[in-house]
Amino acid sequence: MTAPAGLTSRPAAALSGKPLDLLDDAPPLSLNRPEGHAMDQRATDSAGVLSPYHRFSREEWAALRADTPLTLTREDLSRLKSLNDPISLDEVVAIYLPLSRLLALYVAATQGLYKATQRFLGAEGGKTPYIIGVAGSVSAGKSTLSRVMQALLSRWPNTPKVDLVTTDGFLHPNAVLVSEGLMTKKGFPESYDGTALLRFLSDVKAGRRHVSAPVYSHLTYDVLPGESIVVDRPDILIVEGLNVLLPNRAAKDGRGLPFVSDFFDFSIYLHAEETDLELWFVERFMRLRQTSFRDPQSYFRKYADLSNEDAEATARTIWREINLRNLRENLLPTRARANLVLTKGPNHSIEEVELRKL
Repeated sequence: MTAPAGLTSRPAAALSGKPLDLLDDAPPLSLNRPEGHAMDQRATDSAGVLSPYHRFSREEWAALRADTPLTLTREDLSRLKSLNDPISLDEVVAIYLPLSRLLALYVAATQGLYKATQRFLGAEGGKTPYIIGVAGSVSAGKSTLSRVMQALLSRWPNTPKVDLVTTDGFLHPNAVLVSEGLMTKKGFPESYDGTALLRFLSDVKAGRRHVSAPVYSHLTYDVLPGESIVVDRPDILIVEGLNVLLPNRAAKDGRGLPFVSDFFDFSIYLHAEETDLELWFVERFMRLRQTSFRDPQSYFRKYADLSNEDAEATARTIWREINLRNLRENLLPTRARANLVLTKGPNHSIEEVELRKL
């Protein structure tokens, strides 16, 4: 058993609508706080370390919703959430609606900056998508977060076209990983085709039409040969993946390479304690034994018939030797590069929000 990515189901659907143009009608870029609300603007955190973030409790963040409407139903939420990642409408109201409001302001401001730059350059109109990166550990809940945000953003009053792509499709095929001895490091940075991912993001950011991305199957645990999804000039693109905030290694000739995050306008890191992440991973593994693992085509079919004790031991070994190692070596160090950090508690609810200072 190897890669962390193989235990999830992440449809990369697109919600389409009219072109996005928030600039003319957008309110000023301001986070007006309700009376009595105190935002933590301390320069240091509780340990005395310099911090570039505003820090909010759950209640403080929820107060920033203002009049942002709830456009999702319980039925919508049931379709959007991932296995073993409970989320309620209360969570959407408290966490996701303020985030939707913030992003509406940020998108409008970015559009204004883009138009100003185009005028300065004497360039013609055109548009460039607003790209949001979502990072975090296996079992943190990135897929649910990404799909819920896709649904909320696509239901803004001007109904923008919002696409979602996961970086799983940019993993090297299993045959390549086997030949290079990387199957036990699937999900680590070296297991991805970084060049293809950078090319994809560059083309999307340049406003090119019909940009293709490869498709990954969590059933067969491999990239699907000859299959792709097409991103065609969305207003907003959400890119979800383990390593999307990781800096690139320098090229062999010494030239600097762009980071994946260089193409992001906004980035989110979904954080949780290691003990909680391990528990959620094991719980999901045990549930999958009763569902997709039983499919004859499943890469993980051999785990379906293990005893409960052996299955739990297997899941904990996978977590310890692969996912935890990847988290500590590659993912957690990128947390400080995110624009927004959402910290989950043991019950999967967001307990703290950190927003990078401008």
